[in-house]
Amino acid sequence: MNRPTRFLRTLPALLVLVASSGAEAQVVRPESVGLSSERLERIGELMDRHIEAGSFSGAVTLVARNGRIAHLEAHGLMDIEAQTPMRTDAIFRLASMTKPIAATAVLMLVEEGKIKLTDPVSKFLPSFADQQVAVIRDGGSGGGGFGGPPPEYDTVPAERPVTIVDLLTHTSGVMSGRVGNAESQQYAAQRNDIGVRYVDELGKVPLDFQPGSFWSYSAVGGFDVLVRVVEVVSGQSFDEFLAERLFEPLGMQDIFYWPNDAQRERLAKTYVGGRNGLQPRPNPNAMSSPVYFSGGGGLMSTAEAYARFAMMLANGGELDGVRVLSPRMVSLMGSHVIEEGFPGLNTGIHPSRPPGEGFGLGVSVVSDPAARRSLLSKGSFGWSGFYGTYFWVDPLENLVALLMVQTYSNDAWFEFESVVMQALVD
Repeated sequence: MNRPTRFLRTLPALLVLVASSGAEAQVVRPESVGLSSERLERIGELMDRHIEAGSFSGAVTLVARNGRIAHLEAHGLMDIEAQTPMRTDAIFRLASMTKPIAATAVLMLVEEGKIKLTDPVSKFLPSFADQQVAVIRDGGSGGGGFGGPPPEYDTVPAERPVTIVDLLTHTSGVMSGRVGNAESQQYAAQRNDIGVRYVDELGKVPLDFQPGSFWSYSAVGGFDVLVRVVEVVSGQSFDEFLAERLFEPLGMQDIFYWPNDAQRERLAKTYVGGRNGLQPRPNPNAMSSPVYFSGGGGLMSTAEAYARFAMMLANGGELDGVRVLSPRMVSLMGSHVIEEGFPGLNTGIHPSRPPGEGFGLGVSVVSDPAARRSLLSKGSFGWSGFYGTYFWVDPLENLVALLMVQTYSNDAWFEFESVVMQALVD
């Protein structure tokens, strides 16, 4: 595959600039923030190997420390058919990397005293009162995807209400398995027309397990419920809340739910890998519309814009004089709220977490680097997206790293961790 952007890696880092809606992000000399320029070159070598192997068409990689970007490179192509070179201001569909942003919005309101983590969801959405829990007749349990009819099941009353913290930690049972994902579709089908208001009736759908008893990833519904709570409490649509309270204060340009014409020209194409190589993904706008502002997915962003959010978290909730969260709240967000070994969390069933990971508030958390076989610091936290994006925050080193691609590539995520962390020399 032609990789016309490879020359970027031969330029001095100080000359690498990104144009994002007219703004320029300065890339500092890596040694000025304790990183090795020579060792950071291994990132480009890793990307080349994956592009040659057909893992993805192209990527943007970013590493920052102490609030300063030390590495920003474009690799490969953003559109195979048009042979369009990847660019550092390319825009990527974030998919589930939207979730940490939604979690941050909730935590901002927690700090203001408008929401408590222990609040029942029914306090804000009445349909979530007196919920039922599905019991599958064949004895099946655990997570499940979308599509197909639900299995045969009975219901029993929920032993306690679903709470805000249950949703943040994927322990709620809301759209978390075979019954919830199937029975919710009559409501979810409305989301591109009425937005997250579809969840106002989602409480009628049986939970997939007793609240707080099991970890199972709620890919869409759980965080959409959180977004609706934010809207009810704040009196704003979620996109307005994010723009006013998070994106604009942090200077996060080019992050949004629905692109304008100029932004769409910079939107990297999404691909699916397979026997026939990379093929365009059908319906890449499944989680996006002009009115559906999902907490589970849907945001689109440049690497630089998302990096400003990540740098804020790495710096204890503040960036460039703008404080979004208190240090204590960021610490709680990245704590082991759900400990390693919790039922469902480290079972090896996709998308459970590997050994050495717990789960915080909207993010996975490294609990034991040795058990994880990882160079990441204990307490590092982050998340990924179904289209291939991945980031983590290392509070101990005040370091963030982003891998922005548009084809799911789990192997590349872990390899990227290693090539970034081995460049940390001071």
